[in-house]
Amino acid sequence: MPKKSRQTTALFKGGEVLSTNAGPLRMDVLVVKGVITRVGEGVATPEECEVVDCSGRLLIPGMFDLHVHACEPGREDREDIGSASAAALAGGITGMQIMPDTSPVIDGGGLVQGILDSAAKKSGIEVIPAGAVTRGRAGEELSGIAGMKARGVRMLTDADQPVANPLVLRRAMEYARDIGMTIGSHCETRELSGDGCVHEGARSYQLGLPGLPAISEEICLYRDVRLAQFTNCPIHVQQVSTMDSMKAVEFFKAQGVRVTCEVSPHHLIFSQDHLVDYNTLLKVNPPLRPAADREALVEGLIAGTIDCIATDHHPHTEFEKNLPFWEAPYGITGLETAVLSLYHHLVKPGLLGWDVLIRAFSSRPREILGLDPIGIEEGRVANFFIFDPTATTSFAPNSFRSRSQNTPFVGKELDGAIVRTICR
Repeated sequence: MPKKSRQTTALFKGGEVLSTNAGPLRMDVLVVKGVITRVGEGVATPEECEVVDCSGRLLIPGMFDLHVHACEPGREDREDIGSASAAALAGGITGMQIMPDTSPVIDGGGLVQGILDSAAKKSGIEVIPAGAVTRGRAGEELSGIAGMKARGVRMLTDADQPVANPLVLRRAMEYARDIGMTIGSHCETRELSGDGCVHEGARSYQLGLPGLPAISEEICLYRDVRLAQFTNCPIHVQQVSTMDSMKAVEFFKAQGVRVTCEVSPHHLIFSQDHLVDYNTLLKVNPPLRPAADREALVEGLIAGTIDCIATDHHPHTEFEKNLPFWEAPYGITGLETAVLSLYHHLVKPGLLGWDVLIRAFSSRPREILGLDPIGIEEGRVANFFIFDPTATTSFAPNSFRSRSQNTPFVGKELDGAIVRTICR
């Protein structure tokens, strides 16, 4: 019996096509062998073509996540590149940059090649490894930067570990500048953070938990961006969480500094007021801030002061997250829930437009890494997802593609549904 050939042509009919600068426009989209060949009204159906009815649905460019902890190698019980990629596809994310906080740390060319080899076998999306700034993320000696650059690394970051020594960071910036790389900065002054695990203020006192002050982030941010200004090195600030941090970025941008920054979905949706019953699923670093900060971050995203959205997808086992609040690890998984939670809490209520979301979560992250742009346009590789705004999605326990379920949306229902992701 002959094998059935894989269908290589698909016509997506009657969907509303969205982009950063147009839409929604009712269009048919024809994809042949992974390339968009026609976009328009009334596109004729070729022979041997899969026809997908997209009436009442949106066609949206695939998102790109700049900040993913994939946990491979070393903690595959939490996540690996294959499970992270599957979770991303389910969430409309078609590319991701994975953090180097693995075991061993991604701090040399050989380790980068191992990640790329694994991704080639396991991943259905684009995977770009980030490289560590310092060997072992220890903050003392520069990593094998040239070898990582040669294998496609575009950003250097010690992930959730700040580079405490400003001289080491300066030398890293000078090296990165000269070979065309960006420094990613986790802004935290550990001496100020201490044992803090929630935002320092009235809420931390009510909960009886040690506070993590906003100045821990803000002082380190000012230092790192000022170093970038001095060295003329591009810097990307990870996980901005306070109004004053955002204002500092705005100030330095006005001075011509090559600085970009990101915000997480959870800092756009939640505030410290949501911390009740010591729920470790909301324990993150930087911590959830007061409502005024959350509102300012949304406004900064709309204005473009904040460049992009990144999930900081950080998987942990159920056992780890069931520890007492002050002992449980920081982190939320976000690959599967980011688009839906942002739609549910911000887009559908009219607080955020699809154009802002696409700019911040699709086009701008790719620009920051110097990747080719994508779009639902003729001649481009097909890279989009189908979204149903009238449906709902339930995140039942054990229904996730990710190996970990440490998200406040577990057991919840969100408006909207990602019907299908077209990538590669």
